[in-house]
Amino acid sequence: MGQDKKINRKPIIENRQAKFNYELGENFEAGISLLGWEVKSIRSSRVDIKDSYILMKKGEAWIIGMSISPLQEVTHEVDPLRTRKLLLTKSELSKIFKGTQEKGLTCLPIRIFWKENLVKLKISLGKGKSKFDKRESIKQKEWRKEKAKNLKLNSKF
Repeated sequence: MGQDKKINRKPIIENRQAKFNYELGENFEAGISLLGWEVKSIRSSRVDIKDSYILMKKGEAWIIGMSISPLQEVTHEVDPLRTRKLLLTKSELSKIFKGTQEKGLTCLPIRIFWKENLVKLKISLGKGKSKFDKRESIKQKEWRKEKAKNLKLNSKF
């Protein structure tokens, strides 16, 4: 009979800096147009999305600045920072375009993960945080840690 495919939702790489620097809004799941050597490099987690962003050109979404380091087996000349096309539906593309053009939001890559045998990219529309907002989020994070620590100590007694 048919075999159940194991869905591995564990992220290959996550952009935690984007969560700190931006207030994230609507999320989208996009496919990435990749070459064979790039997929092999992503399997071995040789990818970096920290300094990358999404750009809309002629009704299509492109990821710029995503670095995929080639493996040693790659013998030909490759560009690790090449611009890659994102695979989205027309309605998703229009939502992203409206968000970036009309509302002044930024489209950022958040996470790369496997969905069945495909590499997917979670992208999000975000608004940049001010310095005050960043300090506030650090305070909230520290408060949550302290609260969890106190609850843990109180539950032991």
